[in-house]
Amino acid sequence: MSSDSRFVPLVLKTDTEPNMNKNFISSACKFFSLVFVFAFINFTSSAQEISTDPAAIKAGQGLFNANCKACHAVKRKLVGPALGGVQDRVPSIKWIKDFVHNSSAVIKSGDDYAVKLYNEYNKTQMTAFTSLKDEDIMNILAYVKSEHEKPEEVAAPAAGAQAGQAGETASSKYLNVILIGMVLILLLLLIILALIVSALKRFLDQKELSEEDREVVHSPINVGSVTRSPGFIFIVVFLVAALGFKAVINVLFSVGVQQGYAPKQPIAFSHKIHAGQYEIDCKYCHIGVTKGKNATIPSVNICMNCHNQIKSGTLTGEGEIGKIVAAYENNKPIEWVRIHNLPDLAYFNHAQHVNVGGVECQTCHGPIETMDVVRQHSLLTMGWCIDCHRKTDVNTKGNAYYDKLVELHKKSSKTPMKVEDEGGLECSKCHY
Repeated sequence: MSSDSRFVPLVLKTDTEPNMNKNFISSACKFFSLVFVFAFINFTSSAQEISTDPAAIKAGQGLFNANCKACHAVKRKLVGPALGGVQDRVPSIKWIKDFVHNSSAVIKSGDDYAVKLYNEYNKTQMTAFTSLKDEDIMNILAYVKSEHEKPEEVAAPAAGAQAGQAGETASSKYLNVILIGMVLILLLLLIILALIVSALKRFLDQKELSEEDREVVHSPINVGSVTRSPGFIFIVVFLVAALGFKAVINVLFSVGVQQGYAPKQPIAFSHKIHAGQYEIDCKYCHIGVTKGKNATIPSVNICMNCHNQIKSGTLTGEGEIGKIVAAYENNKPIEWVRIHNLPDLAYFNHAQHVNVGGVECQTCHGPIETMDVVRQHSLLTMGWCIDCHRKTDVNTKGNAYYDKLVELHKKSSKTPMKVEDEGGLECSKCHY
């Protein structure tokens, strides 16, 4: 019994040892496989590939302009860092999403990179964009990457307004043409008179004239004789009357025209700094421009989106930013002076022109990004608007509403469809 009891364990030991090793190796393989899969999933989720799809880039552009452009540019620092190549600088894509959703929480967690950014940019915290989905953030990154990879371009001069922007109305141009025409007619009459006088002299020379008559025919022409002549007096009177008439007409046509009007505002807001240097999109402040008739004047709350952090000059209650903060804290609106003001009898809709027509702000308001003090750049007269409607092509691309109109227009004309071709000159469009 004792020998059997000693033998049996020996047999069991030799048989089970390989099985135990096999089980251990199998378990280890499964464990490391799971670890590898888990790590791979985490790696791929944290290093998502940024899309190059044009649709994603276009969607990202809209989101960037609406949410990011006020503080960030792609290739240079503004209020915040340049976003070009951000995916290569930050710890991960997931970090970007967390920071966009709640930068304050990431900073408070002690994250090294977030704390470094916070200190580098004067301890300014980025607004929490909780409404942005992960897909939206990826689209923004797609747009930023696309812009960052574009080669540097030489900045083209700001586009001026469309035709009719030269500073004269159509009526004034017609008056200039009429006046020039009259002057040319007078010069032609003088030449004809000179030829007639020369012909008469030659004719009279062939006749037998008395000495007195011959002196009259060949009397020298001098300044005194010219200035006393009825013809010269008539020309001078005519020119003075014509110029005076033109001046009166120009004054009458300028009644109600405020081109160049640049009133002093309660706060010296500079579009050159905000729209030019920092490239803040017009639509960020003038939120009504894509929604309704009026572009709307930005409220104090919109100003404080940035100036709740940028408060230089407010410690003593002085400075232009101090005035904004004071208005916010006292719950008082800023009494801006309106610059562009159409008469009540005229109807103009910003959304129609910006959303459907694709008209840029500079077309009517001029190079606003270069103005320290905003002025009325265009005439904004009826003739100016009509001239634009006559010369501007209708933006029909991607708009099924115009498909039938474009088809009918092509049958009757080979030129692109203008605004006037779709009723842009009808009185009831602007006056009703």
